[in-house]
Parts: sequence; C-alpha cells; structure tokens
Amino acid sequence: MTNPLLAQWHTDFQLPPFADIEDADFAPAFDAAMHAGRAAYATIADNPDAPSFANTIEAMERADDLLDRVAGVFFNLSGSDSNPARDALQRDLSPKLSAYSSEIINNRKLFDRIETLWTSRDQLDLNAEQARVLMLYRRMFVRAGAALDGADAARLTDVKSRLATLGTQFTQNLLADERDWVMALDDLSGLPDFAVASAKAAAEERGRDGYVVTLNRSLIVPFLQFSTRRDLREKAYQAWTARGANGGETDNRAIAAEILALRSERANLLGYDSFARYKLETEMARTPDAVRDLLMQVWAPARAKAMADAAKLEAMLHADGYDGPLEPWDWRFYAEKLRRAEHDLDEAALKPYLALDSMIAAAFDCANRLFGLEFRALDVPLYHPDARAWEVTRNGRHMAVFIGDYFARGSKRSGAWCSTMRSQRKLGGDVRPIVVNICNFAKGAPALLSYDDARTLFHEFGHALHQMLSDVTYGLISGTSVARDFVELPSQLYEHWLEVPEVLAQHARHVDTGAPMPQDMLDRLLAAQNFDQGFATVEYVASALVDLDFHDGPPPADPMQKQAQVLDGLGMPRAIRMRHATPHFAHVFSGDGYSSGYYSYMWSEVMDADAFEAFRDAGDAFDSDTAKKLERFILSAGGSDEAEALYTAFRGRMPGVEALLKGRGLAA
Repeated sequence: MTNPLLAQWHTDFQLPPFADIEDADFAPAFDAAMHAGRAAYATIADNPDAPSFANTIEAMERADDLLDRVAGVFFNLSGSDSNPARDALQRDLSPKLSAYSSEIINNRKLFDRIETLWTSRDQLDLNAEQARVLMLYRRMFVRAGAALDGADAARLTDVKSRLATLGTQFTQNLLADERDWVMALDDLSGLPDFAVASAKAAAEERGRDGYVVTLNRSLIVPFLQFSTRRDLREKAYQAWTARGANGGETDNRAIAAEILALRSERANLLGYDSFARYKLETEMARTPDAVRDLLMQVWAPARAKAMADAAKLEAMLHADGYDGPLEPWDWRFYAEKLRRAEHDLDEAALKPYLALDSMIAAAFDCANRLFGLEFRALDVPLYHPDARAWEVTRNGRHMAVFIGDYFARGSKRSGAWCSTMRSQRKLGGDVRPIVVNICNFAKGAPALLSYDDARTLFHEFGHALHQMLSDVTYGLISGTSVARDFVELPSQLYEHWLEVPEVLAQHARHVDTGAPMPQDMLDRLLAAQNFDQGFATVEYVASALVDLDFHDGPPPADPMQKQAQVLDGLGMPRAIRMRHATPHFAHVFSGDGYSSGYYSYMWSEVMDADAFEAFRDAGDAFDSDTAKKLERFILSAGGSDEAEALYTAFRGRMPGVEALLKGRGLAA
C-alpha cells in the first residue's frame, strides 16, 4: 500500500491525513524524503549551466519539500503526543538528519555555486528579498562549516551529529522524569475547587483513584500556591526542581557537560573564541557583552524588589509558627496570601472568569479587530482528540489553518510552544501555513485558566499570528524565521491585549452565569499586574545569565558547579531558584535554538513594551493605522530584513531598557 506520508494529500486544506498515518510509516517516509532531497541537491550541484538565482537558490528552496512535509508531521507529534515508537524513531533520526544536513553543507560544488552568485551579486538584478535570501544562504553555509576542509570538516560533522543525538536524549530524559513522578494526595487542605478537580483528572488519566499531583506546571504551581501542607509542598517542589537530576538513565547532568564541550569545539573549529560569540554574531545583540549589559541593568532592581518581598513573606511564615528561613517551596504559598491581602485578589475566585474557550475567543477577537482575521471551527480528523482546528480567513481569502492543542497529558512535553506543519511561501504557488499552538493547561469540565495561563495562550497566539500573516516569497525567511532575540517580540507584544480592560470586560465572563467580571475585580486584577515581579524577574534573569556564562568562555567541566558559582556571584536570593536549572533547561540543551539565547525573551521585551506604547500613543489599543504598520513591518515581513531595520521601520527608532523596567514595575 502507498505510504500516506508520501502520497498526494486530498484532505481539506491539504492537512496531513492523520487517520491514515501509522508510526511504522515514518521511517520509510524519512528515508524516501532524504533520498529525494539528495537527488535534488545533486541535480543542482551538477547543473552544467552557469549558476543563477533560479537554478541554485530557488531550486534549493524546493529541494526539501518532501522532507519538510514528513518532518512537519513527525516532530509535531513527537513533542505533543509521544510514545515509545516515536521516541525510538526520534533517537534514530537525530544523527541521520544531522548527517544529511552535513552532506549538503559539505557539498563543495553546491557551495561554489552559492559563492559564485555571492561574488557577482551586484550584476544579478535581484530584488531586496532575493538579495537577503542569497546572503542568508551563504551565511548559513559558511557558519555551518562549508569553508572547512579535511579533518576539520569531518570533525565538525561528527560534532553536529553527536549534538543532535544528545539533544534528543536530553529531551526524552526530561519527559520521562515528568511523566513518571506522581504524588498521591490524601490531604487536600487549602486547595480550591479547580485545583482539586485538576488533581482528580490527573489521577484518572493515569488510571488511579483519588487525587494526585504531577510535575505538570498547570498542576504543581496551584498546589504550591494553595496547599497548607508545607511538607507536601516541599516534596513536590524538590521533585519538580530535580527533573533531569535523579541519577540513573534519565540523568541529564553528564549530557549537559558533553553538549557544552562539543558546542565550544564547534565554535573553535569555525574560528570563534566561544560558542556565545559564534551564536550571537547573527542576533540583534551581536555580542555577549551586550547581553550581559542588558541583563545586569535589570538584575539589580529586580533583586532589590525580590529581597524586599522575601522579608514580607518570611514574616508571614514566622507568624504561622514556622521557625527558620523562607524556603523556595514557601514562596508561592505566601505570595498568594500576600496578593490577597494587598490586592484582595483570590485566584480561585478569578479562574471561573477565565474559561479556556472564552480566552480563545478573546485572542481571536483581538486578531479580528487588529488584522481583520476571521476564524471558523473545522470538523476534520486531527492527531489527538484534544486538538482543535480553525480555518483562518481575511476578506474571504484563506490565510491559514490554526490547530490548538491546549491540555496537559503524559505524552506531551512540558511548556508551551508554536510550530508549523507547513510554512507560508509564494515560490511555486501561494502556500498558506498550518500553524500549531501547544499548551499544557489542566483539563477540566470546563477548563479554567489562571491569569498566567491566559497570558501563555495569548503569547503563543502571537507567534501564530507571525506565521499566519507571513507574506514572503521564500520559505527561508517565512514567519518566525528571524533572529532569536527578535522572534519573541510578536508573542510578548500580543500578551498586552489581554490587559486591555475592554477585552477582559467582553470576554472574562463567569463560566456558569455568563456574568462579566465585576468591575472591582477587573480593577484589582489589572492593578496587580506587577505583583511578585521581583520573583519572576530574578528567576528568569538568573537562568539567562547562567546560560550566557555556560557558553561565553571555556566550557565548564562540571555545569552544576558553574551554575552555583554564577548564582553565588549574583547574590541569588535564598528562597528563589533559577526558572530552569541545568538538568531540565530544555530551552538550552534540547537543541541549539535558545543556547546562549535564553536572554532573548528580555531583549524582545524591551521592544514589546515600547511597541505597545505606539498603540497607547495613538489613543486606541486597536488603532488601525498602527496595526497596519505592525503587520507590514513585523508580522508579514518574516526575516526579509535585519530585525533592527524592521523594528525601526515600525517605530521610527530603537527603544531603551526604560520601558521594560517601567512595564515590570521596577523603575526607580
């Protein structure tokens, strides 16, 4: 029978035929796709005609169409709905795909054609987008080692293959630790109804009676906020922060050390003093010093705020009869109490106004008011019963298919992310994207979100808009294919619309009565936006600085010792830990994406705080002229220009750190 991954898809919107795809189809499909890709690249490299943009760059843009299609399905499934067969295949695929990539990069005839085009670029009559794509291809080849010869080229290939294997192993170890730890709950003291319901649903998913806590963030954070059992909070917190560091087969500490050593070797082979200098060369920040300067400008006021808050929380701990210092498993519990005292804001009372379906509708409504997008629910087969799909249109034109997969489950890795099963491009026809948002919200009937959960939903939908509104010719620069410290701008900017009072007034309605959120509750919610910002900023900046120091200089033989040294040097508050400790720092160790780049959320936040000011300056959060500029210069432009040029075209200038400090309530 024909492999459904390799056949023509006659489904609605050419969605993958999920119902027909079996796990056994993936391995032969990848083999066939890589075979087709090798043949396509060989044809380009061996073309007797003189290199042209069409017969070289545009041909390369389409050479991996089949591989992109197969990979788009598989890697979405392996992250959102893993199983032993998919895990095993991913372990097998990682070195194969790395070797395939190295074959292409090391094809000297292919690189020579690119180099010929580059040296004669002034005579090629290229438009701006084509000139950008040519530059990016050449830069990609050079930075991947195409100019290396002999032993250095061979060693770099081996290094990249090993890094691919280690990144996959790190991810799967982390997922195993998250999946396997469960704590039965015999005492529900302090837990609000929504947390009790989540604990019961988590037990049912695992075929158990009663109630359990797992290491899913949407379950463990409310437990740490509300449980009056300090001993159980400590047990859960220690398990949460020990992910990847439990000894045995799933321990990630040695893997992290090897990854750091190999990254350093990779950078040295390419002529760089450190991996951070190699990695940051193409980002907005450019240098480790620029990153450190930004982070340290934020660290000092954030730490001061956190220390002041810690004193308040420790006093509350002592008032409850506990001696000794405030511990990390106490922070969220007493911060929740303090939030109630200072803002009269009870998350248990707030959550019924933040039903998942209402927040999805709010995100869609904002996209409609800003960009004219409309969303129609689709009844199509998807890869999991929890996943939902919508057709996205504008003025009757099909723009995208959007898939939302919102609930936590044991087969899904933790966190939240946006990906595509197909990216936008115009080369070879008007290809519209299939965009996926993955979250890990606690399942309920109905599902109720915390305010942080709602922000996460808006954040990931901001990434989705970057993909949906993409309007470029070449896939290389489509959608979110931008500098890592620019990619978070659209997502973090979109979070601001959740704070717009009229959005909450319209969509934050009680799940049972339909009544709007009371005005006094809405006022208190918005007034509490910066509550506990010292904690949030400290745990994030500490993680970003550890990531930077891991990669800026010789690789540490013992990453855990290096982590401790960095935190000690910063004066890390005792009761706050890094947001992501090294053994479960998936952003940094699951792949190269955020390595030396975890700072990028804050770099983008400097811009997102300033960008939303453009709407405030216009006097309307939905000002149409500002929205059109945002779409034209940011959301539709992809990587068609340098990030700084795109932002300056939108805003007229680059911002300083002041807007960020003001937005977080940390300004002097």
